[in-house]
Amino acid sequence: MKMIVGLGNPGKQYERTRHNAGFLVIDELSDRLGIPLDKSKFNGVYGMGFAGGEKVLLVKPLTYMNLSGECIRPLMDFYDLQDEDLVVIYDDLDLPAGKIRLRTKGSAGGHNGIKSTILHLGTQVFNRIRIGIDRPPAGMKVPDYVLGRFTPDEQQPIQDAISLSADACESWLKQPFLQVMNEFN
Repeated sequence: MKMIVGLGNPGKQYERTRHNAGFLVIDELSDRLGIPLDKSKFNGVYGMGFAGGEKVLLVKPLTYMNLSGECIRPLMDFYDLQDEDLVVIYDDLDLPAGKIRLRTKGSAGGHNGIKSTILHLGTQVFNRIRIGIDRPPAGMKVPDYVLGRFTPDEQQPIQDAISLSADACESWLKQPFLQVMNEFN
């Protein structure tokens, strides 16, 4: 079984904001794979189904970004998953808008959702897909920027990144993450 987690914040006011890039990928995968997000457990909403010959969990933590690990760890324990069975998808200020980067380990890089995930998993070694949202314009505070909606100029690059991230997740259901990294980075 594989678990794909998209990080974000619940609630109408956060829909389609930069910080919810991970949620947007889970929505895309839910549509593509025909796996509805119809279950709720451990402060998260998720769906379970089969794709690529693999049983798959698609997860959106509802803990708010900064506490994402509080949903991820209990779900992994409940379904007896190992760290290598997980991929976490999230926004990244250090990548240009629309660029994606896959990694198998690393620090949180200042991302509070990843800090929480590392804390609750007890390791920095887990698969991740980072979606570039770029840096805020001069004078704009980071929280205001990440909780803001994409500009018209960002719409297409972000949609492309969401599609590419979903493609990478589908590839991971059929081959090792290192191969997927080589293909998509």
